[in-house]
This record gives sequence, C-alpha cells and structure tokens, in this order.
Amino acid sequence: MVIVQEAPPRFGRPGPPMRRSPLIIGFTAGLGLLLAYSAYLAVQNIHSILILIFIAMFLAIGLNPAVVRLSKWGLPRALSVAVVGVGALLLLCGGVVALIPPLVQQSNDLVDNLPTYIDNLRRNNQLNDLNEQYQLLDQLKNVATPGNVTKALGGVWGGVQVAFSALFNILTVIILTVYFMAAFDRLKEGGYRLVPASRRERVRLLGDEILTKVGAYLGGALAIAVVAGLASFVFLLIVGIAYPYALAVLVAITDLIPQIGATLGAVVVSIVGFATSIPAGIACVVFFVIYQQVENYAIYPTVMRRAVKVSDLAAILSVLVGVALMGVVGALVAIPVVAAVQLLFREVVIPRQDSR
Repeated sequence: MVIVQEAPPRFGRPGPPMRRSPLIIGFTAGLGLLLAYSAYLAVQNIHSILILIFIAMFLAIGLNPAVVRLSKWGLPRALSVAVVGVGALLLLCGGVVALIPPLVQQSNDLVDNLPTYIDNLRRNNQLNDLNEQYQLLDQLKNVATPGNVTKALGGVWGGVQVAFSALFNILTVIILTVYFMAAFDRLKEGGYRLVPASRRERVRLLGDEILTKVGAYLGGALAIAVVAGLASFVFLLIVGIAYPYALAVLVAITDLIPQIGATLGAVVVSIVGFATSIPAGIACVVFFVIYQQVENYAIYPTVMRRAVKVSDLAAILSVLVGVALMGVVGALVAIPVVAAVQLLFREVVIPRQDSR
C-alpha cells in the first residue's frame, strides 16, 4: 500500500479560525459600515456619469431590434450598428438644427425688447399708480437691460460652459450607445453567465422577454412621436405660425414623455399661436385637443398595447415616481421598467406564492 503525501499549499496552510471576540465583531461591522458609506459617496460623485451610462444602455436596448432586423437582411453586425447609429445621429442633428437657431433668436429678441415690454405695462392703471408711488417700473426698466440680463444668466462664459457640458453629455451618450449596440450579444450572454447554471435558462428567457419589451416600447414611442411631429408640422404650415419645423420637433420630443409630454408640447405651441394671433391660438388649442384624443384612443393603443401591456393607473404612477427619482429620464424609462416588474411578478413571484 502506497501512501501519497499531499504537497503543502504554495502559500502555507490556513490557520485556525479567529475567535469571534466582541472586538473583532465590532471592528468588522465598523469596517463594513465604512465601506458602505464610501460606496455611497462614490455613487454620489459619479451619479451624473451613471445616468449617462443608463441612458446609453436604454437607447442601445431600444435600437437593438433595428440592428437585428438589418442583420437578418444580410448586413454584417458592425455595418448594421453603423447604419442605425448614423440614422439616429442624423435625427438628433436635425432636431438640434431645428430648435437651436429659433431659440437663440427669440431669446435675443426677448432680451432686447424687454424694456419696451416694461413700458407697455404703464398702460395698466393700477401698475401705473404703483409706479408713481414706488417707481417700480422705472427701477425694473433700469435693471432689465440686455447687459444685466446677460450677467444674470451667467454671462457669455456661463453660456459656453453650459453648451460644452451639453455637448460632452451628448457625445458621451452617443459613443456609449454605439459600443453597447456593437457588444450587445456579448454583454447579454456575459450577464446570463453570472446566474447559476440551474437557473440560467429561465433567467435567459425572462431577460430576453424584458429586453424585447423595452425595445418594442422605445420603437413604438419613436413612431408615435414622429406621427405627432408630422401632424403638428402640417397643421402649423396651414395656420401660418412661425417656425413650424422647430415647433413640430419640439412636439415630437415632448411626446416621448409618457402621459404628460403631449400636453407640454401642446401648451408651448398654443402659447406661440396666441402670440401670433387670437384665432391662431384658438386653432392650436382645438387641434391639439382633437389630436390627443386620437392619439390616446387610436394611435397609442394600436402601437403600444401589444408591445408593453401596462394599465393606465400603473403608467401614471410609474411616471410620477420616475420623475421624482430621475427627472425626465425617469419619466422616459418608467413604463418599460413597470412592464418588466409586472413580468417578473407574473412569472416568478406569483407562481412561487401559489406553490406554498
């Protein structure tokens, strides 16, 4: 009988476990709290970058069905990603070109004409009486000069900082989105491999269904926004309101926000309509009231209910919670998140509770 002696471990044999004294337990707990607090501070410091990463991941999930469709038509994966990325970039550039010049021009006009608007307030008898007693309008006119307004808004340097920050965020999201789309399948499979093998197949099925719902939601939201923008553009051309293309792009962008976005866009366009003329403003109100009914009861159900089955109450509550947590970004991702949670409850939580 041959006795095989095991070789000692390379770094020596482990010693006996340490005694669980109160000192060691307290030190370990304190170290854990310190690490948790350090992680919290780290997240606080990089929360803006995490939001950009989250937006890029959401866009990549939403654009992936288009990449898959182009791949099925015979295009290589890299070329499909390039085509989808360039198309999305062209849409973004078109929106920026439509919105920025009118916004800058009208802002400059408002700043330049602000003293004139203050003089027009003198026509109100009550305000004129207050001005004679306290010289409110005179003081406001002296303060509301273009130079003072520019300083109050942060000056030229403040505007440059805001512009560069926005440009940096947009470029970061674009680059990350392209990377996520290019490595989508690899990232997805890598995430599934972190799950135990006994549950991997079920997690893969649920995960693919959630990703499908998110992609379908974003595609449907973009389609509804495009329809709203085109309808608004045609209407604004017919009525003769200035900057119809820019206002139509604004309506399409706000329409991406669930529940409240269409109303926000309608309010802005109606205000511009009333600034043009009273009949134009009334026509805008009537148009958007009618169009929102058509969108809510015909377009939205047709496009969305097959893709994301979420009740109206759940949609409203999710949007409110999303706005409170993450602002506009939270409102955009609220409905697909609720759809994913509902799927997990229906397929995982409820069957587990029924089996007990």
